[in-house]
Amino acid sequence: MDRDASERRVVVGVDGSPSSYAALRWAQRYAGLVGGVVEAVAAWELPGLYGWSAPAVDFEVDAEDARDRMRQELTDVLGADAVSTVRSRLVHGNASDVLLRAAEGAEALVVGSRGRGGFARALLGSVSQQVSQHATCPVVIVRAGEPGEPGEPRGPGEPGQP
Repeated sequence: MDRDASERRVVVGVDGSPSSYAALRWAQRYAGLVGGVVEAVAAWELPGLYGWSAPAVDFEVDAEDARDRMRQELTDVLGADAVSTVRSRLVHGNASDVLLRAAEGAEALVVGSRGRGGFARALLGSVSQQVSQHATCPVVIVRAGEPGEPGEPRGPGEPGQP
């Protein structure tokens, strides 16, 4: 993908988790402050690659279904007007690798602290940990609210945030 080097891209990883939705909202607010564009990226892999088998998969149908679900989730999280300004990409591959490649030359990479997998009490998910250690741009890790905590983290420009 050719990218305009002068464009201020804010790449955000989305995976359907509450934490990634909080990251998406944060990325949208931040992009508005810096005059950038949000690029929402979702990665997918086949379950069979990890040693367990799944039912037969029709790649074209599944990819189109995933794109439709992603568009709907972006609309649900950001609203119909705001989602029209977001670029979305569904990419086959390991989530950490996909996000690191997508974030090359970006203003920032924004991810949730925990995705859909892992342990409920883990402080940091494996993807957020990998990208924070290897990205070539600043990385923002956004936590979704835990039970009893506010549901949405404060964004840039809000009290208590830069």
